[in-house]
Amino acid sequence: MEYFPKVEDIKEAALTIRQIADVTPLMPSIRLSKQYDANIFLKREDLHRVRSYKIRGAFNKINSLSEAERRQGVVCASAGNHAQGVAFACNRLGIKTTVFMPTVTPKQKVEQTKMFGEHWTNVILEGDTFDDSFAAATHYCTKEKKTFIHPFDDPKVIEGQATIGLELMEQSNEPLDYVFVAVGGGGLASGLIGVFSALSPQTKIIGIEPEGAPSMKTSIENKRNTLLPTVDRFIDGAAVKRVGDLTFSICRNNLYKMVTVPEGKVCQTILDLYNRDAIVVEPAGALSISVLDEFSNEIKGKNIACIIGGSNNDITRTAEIKERALLYGKLKHYFIVRFPQRPGALKEFVAEILGPTDDITHFEYSKKSSKENAPAVVGIELKHPTDLEPLIQRMKSNNFFGDYLNDKPDLFQYLI
Repeated sequence: MEYFPKVEDIKEAALTIRQIADVTPLMPSIRLSKQYDANIFLKREDLHRVRSYKIRGAFNKINSLSEAERRQGVVCASAGNHAQGVAFACNRLGIKTTVFMPTVTPKQKVEQTKMFGEHWTNVILEGDTFDDSFAAATHYCTKEKKTFIHPFDDPKVIEGQATIGLELMEQSNEPLDYVFVAVGGGGLASGLIGVFSALSPQTKIIGIEPEGAPSMKTSIENKRNTLLPTVDRFIDGAAVKRVGDLTFSICRNNLYKMVTVPEGKVCQTILDLYNRDAIVVEPAGALSISVLDEFSNEIKGKNIACIIGGSNNDITRTAEIKERALLYGKLKHYFIVRFPQRPGALKEFVAEILGPTDDITHFEYSKKSSKENAPAVVGIELKHPTDLEPLIQRMKSNNFFGDYLNDKPDLFQYLI
């Protein structure tokens, strides 16, 4: 018989979690509500002590272990947020843990994991993706005969995450029409399905994945749990090659819709939340808001909850976030510029080729010697997307145009 989260188990998990976590607020968003003509609320899971909802599932699972399992110690694999939840829980309960994290995990998440775990936690950086770390962790766990704390594919973890759904039911003055939730491995979405299918079956749950890591969407379309060959690691909290078997069986027939959103669009959402709402979120935490415009007609006049999953964002990624947002918005463009062999060509390019609001943000000659005879890679930021075609025409008519790089991803990655 397939597993499906039960409300009575979720209520028991809620009592367990009250030991270490307060109820997070459900806050109305005035800006988004006006923008979409709907009642939009943000479930602020970023306000936990570990700054993500992952503490719920981690603590519920670890608290359920026997004394023998606690003495032996636990192991987990995580891109960051689950690791912090496990570290915090083990520190609180006095259990030794070994945490495997990808080598590309933002430094901030690694340091936070060590801080929350103190001497109870040992962090090992292994592999380029979550799935690499997962493989190393499970091998180590079997070898050392320890308990593995899965980040999403475990009933106790799912039931812990599901407590968000109970809180939403209690905090909403009116029944929720839609809940938007990010999907990585699918634990949170599965837990919400358990709550709302029993207590509010009219509520539609919409799952969102990064465009570069559509593991749940692909699996649902294929009608079987599917391993992706590669994923874009940028949205590290949701970059999973394969979702859980339990979570897939729950989500495949119970999600209202499963959609993806481009990474660049998520980056713009991060910037908007920071600049306009003073809310700091990590990329996975912005997924639930990034997709609202795709449902603008459907959600009009409805009651909407968006789960803000976490805020463990590394400030050193800000430049990349801005860059991706500009590229997605068609405001940042890269060219190979071939300067004509005539005096003052560079000055002419700046004064006559660029528009009055165009700005050079990147300039690099392709050769270290004889620069004056070499083409250059030039990045230009525009005020409006419609400024692109006139700029290209001016470059071509004055013999400056070499190539446009934005639509050549292989060459783009090599040169930029």
